[in-house]
Amino acid sequence: MYEKFIARQPIFDDKLKLFAYELLFRSGPENFFKPQKDASSSVIVDSAMLFDLQMLTGNAKAFINLDLSALQRGAARLLPPDRVIIEILENIVPTQEVVDLCKDLCAAGYVLALDDYVGHDRWAPLLPLVKFLKVDFRGADYDKRTAIVRRHKGNGIQFLAEKVETQAELNEARAHGYSFFQGYFFCKPSMLSAREIPANKLIYLRLLEAVAPADFSHEGVEDLLKSDPSLVYKLLRYLNSPLLGLRTEIHSVSQAITLLGEIEFRRWISILAIVAMAGDKPPELIRTALTRAFFCEALSHPAGLSRQSSDLFLMGLLSVTDAILDRPIEQILSSLPISPDIRTALCGGANPLRDVYETLLAHERADWPALSAAAKRLGPVESSIPDCYTAATTRAASLAQ
Repeated sequence: MYEKFIARQPIFDDKLKLFAYELLFRSGPENFFKPQKDASSSVIVDSAMLFDLQMLTGNAKAFINLDLSALQRGAARLLPPDRVIIEILENIVPTQEVVDLCKDLCAAGYVLALDDYVGHDRWAPLLPLVKFLKVDFRGADYDKRTAIVRRHKGNGIQFLAEKVETQAELNEARAHGYSFFQGYFFCKPSMLSAREIPANKLIYLRLLEAVAPADFSHEGVEDLLKSDPSLVYKLLRYLNSPLLGLRTEIHSVSQAITLLGEIEFRRWISILAIVAMAGDKPPELIRTALTRAFFCEALSHPAGLSRQSSDLFLMGLLSVTDAILDRPIEQILSSLPISPDIRTALCGGANPLRDVYETLLAHERADWPALSAAAKRLGPVESSIPDCYTAATTRAASLAQ
């Protein structure tokens, strides 16, 4: 049975706007494809048949790995040239056959990138054909990272720094001429522990605090919303979206509570607060928060954690608040009256919610062995993960417009 395992990793331009996603495939629970090494022609074929690029990447392009077999079999031709960038893997030997195949792809309108480029002379025959050099910031040292840009600058090549995990690495890459960035730096805080939370974000944090208790004050929430009229507009826009599928249009906060019930209303207020707080951050951070929330909630059912589905949803949303507020996650959570299980999971403790969280993080990074190990602690849930992720991606995309 073919399981539709796929992860996507965002790629940003120099303004930190989403440029593309790298799509990383795995064929099934017991059959791993190393994400940067072994994408096969069969996976490319199946991806073209099974996956909707529009759903996976929206208007962004897709970076897709090709190994030698895929290149020889013309697998890239199944994918639209205006939507994809083909990565030639570093373990391919650039023979004359490979060069000719790459020339044919360029002639057909495809854009090429060299993956894990380290500056070796053997790649010289392909350099006139590629538009992107991807440099692994975990695998190449400082001198090599800077030398690559100096050597190839001005040749019509753009430089993409991958596995950029911190703000310092992002700053370094920018300073040395890299124009595109891949990695989870945008999910990490720029730690300034003494920094006060900006006044315009305090109201959103107070909204999270207000709806956290089971017996939250309806009037208190309404007063907070009214202090920023744009919040009421955003909330009503969410609640009246086709995603919710309500037959009756909602026009007020009290009506929303009546129609939705307190649990569902709390969920939408939490979404509103996170989205509003992240307004000055890269939009991908909002998409990540929403995808995490919907994924964790969806996985609660096969994991036998249905009673904690609301906690899992909130855990996914809150998992990026350190990056949103540039403060340690422990400090943020200490001020929120959330369940101890959520606090334990996000602060690194061991419990079933943490297992869900580690499954999520492994999926984001396409670390398939780690995903299997985390999922195994939850029970027989691995085969449910692809559908949970697809559903979460779709729901997040409908909100993060």
